[in-house]
Amino acid sequence: MIITVPTAPSSLPLPLPLPLVRLRLAPHGALPRRIDGVWWPHSRDLLTQLPKMLAALPNAWGDITGVTVDAAAWSAAPGRMFVATQVVRLHKAPASPHAPDRVVLLSPGLGRWDLQVIPPDTTEEAAALLTAAALDDERPGADGEALSPSPTAAAGPHGRVGPAGRGTRAPRW
Repeated sequence: MIITVPTAPSSLPLPLPLPLVRLRLAPHGALPRRIDGVWWPHSRDLLTQLPKMLAALPNAWGDITGVTVDAAAWSAAPGRMFVATQVVRLHKAPASPHAPDRVVLLSPGLGRWDLQVIPPDTTEEAAALLTAAALDDERPGADGEALSPSPTAAAGPHGRVGPAGRGTRAPRW
């Protein structure tokens, strides 16, 4: 006697790939910069987007323990969150008229880094232009090292935030 057992279809839907971290960092230079990089999150959900971005930062930036964001631009979030075996304190402040839509990252003993945030609903073309404008230090009056305006240029080795994130590379948009 042959018994047939119904089976699941052989072509199960594959899970959607995780979105890439859209982060471009300025090259390291001897002169201080007003913007250290540009981040283009996929949404305004800070609890989802922030850990991915922190994991894509270079090891040289150390463990980020404090993050300040524009209170009006992001979804509600607790005062701190656990990211890759460390506590990150979240500070929400009103946006500065001199630095709208910026994220400030703090690493004790290593420094402060300011990232320009491109709104999630921005088109790819507009994001490329905003990135080039934010990081193009060939403009008159800009301070820092000259940088090609290409929004997809590599910005050095990346991967960090705790042992789980070290050694990984963050794709660029």
